[in-house]
Amino acid sequence: MFKSKITKEEVNQLPVVAFDGKITLVDKPEQVADAIAKLRRSEFLGVDTETRPSFTRGIRYKISLLQISNLEECFLFRLNHIGFPTELAELLADENIMKVGLALRDDFAGLNRLTKFKPANHVDIQSVAKEYGILELGLQKVFAIIFNRKISKAQQLTNWESPELTEQQQRYAATDAWASLLIYMQLLREKKLPKKHVEKLISDANAEQIALQQAKAIAVETGRATS
Repeated sequence: MFKSKITKEEVNQLPVVAFDGKITLVDKPEQVADAIAKLRRSEFLGVDTETRPSFTRGIRYKISLLQISNLEECFLFRLNHIGFPTELAELLADENIMKVGLALRDDFAGLNRLTKFKPANHVDIQSVAKEYGILELGLQKVFAIIFNRKISKAQQLTNWESPELTEQQQRYAATDAWASLLIYMQLLREKKLPKKHVEKLISDANAEQIALQQAKAIAVETGRATS
């Protein structure tokens, strides 16, 4: 049975791991067909996106990068260079290939702003992990609970629309897509918890959170009263 929660401090103590397979950058339209042909050979694919961070309220950028990975190779599609080709949309809408990711609803919503499509045969790690008693929502923490390893998030807020992506950016992007796939493949080997057990874990976690919030509120009021 997995831990249901893990602290940031516990995660930071773990050894770092990253995708060590082949990374292929797709930044020209003529590269798309070959990349998709290779991806279609896989039954399961990890999917993630990156967007240029905005530090100004009200400004939101379009998705810059779409990462799609199998266990050996990750393709980084630079959408700000090639757009969102129909072939890519068709891959994500293919009912014969399972797409795995975390918060995929947000990724698909962002991609739909570029090209309208209907994603099919996909699974969200956040939903699946709960069936095994894992109540964390972030990729880094879920990965840490399952594999006792840390994936770095150091490149998350870098500029994904830079003329050239650094090796560190490419490795980070590939790792996120690969990590989701690795999590799913591992969970398929594990036994799900009974529904009632999961419901109790969620109930206990919610009660603990409420108690923590109340304790903080009391501490604030006490501080005000004595100041």
